[in-house]
Amino acid sequence: MPIELPIAWTIALNAIGLPLLQITCAWGFTRMPATWFRPPRPSKGSTAIYEKFLAIKSWKDLLPDGATWFKGGFPKASLQRRDRLHLERFLRETWRGELCHWVALLLIPLFFLWNPWWGDLVIALYALAANLPCILVQRYNRIRLERTLAQFQTTSSHADRP
Repeated sequence: MPIELPIAWTIALNAIGLPLLQITCAWGFTRMPATWFRPPRPSKGSTAIYEKFLAIKSWKDLLPDGATWFKGGFPKASLQRRDRLHLERFLRETWRGELCHWVALLLIPLFFLWNPWWGDLVIALYALAANLPCILVQRYNRIRLERTLAQFQTTSSHADRP
């Protein structure tokens, strides 16, 4: 803890700073063009791990969608349309959302500057609890979207045949 502060200041900085960090990241990421976000590669994984071991279907809808809090944010709570362009945009948005949460996690060590070691632990646990579920939902949705897009490609390639 390089910066020693009274405990009241430490609590205030954490209570204000942590939500501010999350909101600022969400706002900043909604300002970036969607074309900047291309998922690294198609996920060859299965949704079974997410569904069976993490029971993701039972809690994923409880998470807030921070992108909708800002003008220009892309809502990811439900699939608005099933056309290819919308699915491709949704896929990009899952990557944008995931990266936003990773950046928030990477910035958490800033809070270590004024917290005692036990405060660092609390902050790290909070950061994981606040961001890891969102990252998992983005990855889960990306697998599902890629599967749906693959069906579109299969259907369109069959339609092209004589």
